Amino acid sequence: MCHSVDALPPAAPVVTGEVAEHGPLELTAADGNRFRAYRAVPGVPNGRSVLLLPDTRGLHPFYEALARRFAEAGFHTLVMDYYGRSAGTGARDESFDEMAHLERLEPAHVETDAAAAVAALRRWDGGPVFSVGFCLGGGTSWRLAAAGLGLAGAVGFYGPPRFFGDRTADLSAPLLMLLAGDDVVTTQEEFDALAAGFDEAGKEYEMHVYPGAPHSFFDAAYAEWTEACADAWHRILDFTRRHGDARAS
Repeated sequence: MCHSVDALPPAAPVVTGEVAEHGPLELTAADGNRFRAYRAVPGVPNGRSVLLLPDTRGLHPFYEALARRFAEAGFHTLVMDYYGRSAGTGARDESFDEMAHLERLEPAHVETDAAAAVAALRRWDGGPVFSVGFCLGGGTSWRLAAAGLGLAGAVGFYGPPRFFGDRTADLSAPLLMLLAGDDVVTTQEEFDALAAGFDEAGKEYEMHVYPGAPHSFFDAAYAEWTEACADAWHRILDFTRRHGDARAS
């Protein structure tokens, strides 16, 4: 399980762009499910959009703050919640039992909701869309690259392979895997096995391991891993720039 905090990693570069607007909203999926989301609009767009996929807590204040950070860097950003079907769209506090709702979460439902989120981003911006996820969201991010959503790329932090599933053959976008070297949720051997499957199938991916870093180093342990957080942020910016330019050309 991931544990997020409200603050952002201080080592991530301060960006000078502005957020034109931001705030919560609700989206409706193709099957009628309504779910919570949070949108951040850049003051100076870079022509790319990001779908943020949270950890097991779903739409949490940490990810709202991170959405604003991405918007400051020029990305039209949307965070989606996972639990509209089981928890509704009302406000939640620290007593929210995400594990009870995680047990009821179905990958097909997440993909359906993500399709609505990606469609909204395309209506608002129209440029290449990337997914960026953490833990549950990390594996889900890679999975969405195999869901026929037309993503330009998928970034995942320490995403357990079980959330990716057996979708290697369907991958249609490059992946960026940002992994914790001392991950207690997933062993490096499991990640290596996942990467070996990508190699065998000829899929495009980049994998970077931060030696000694714990699971959730980008949020819960950021104070001790500022250099890793800054490096990961730069890798995301570089990955989205390269593959966004390739998609636009």
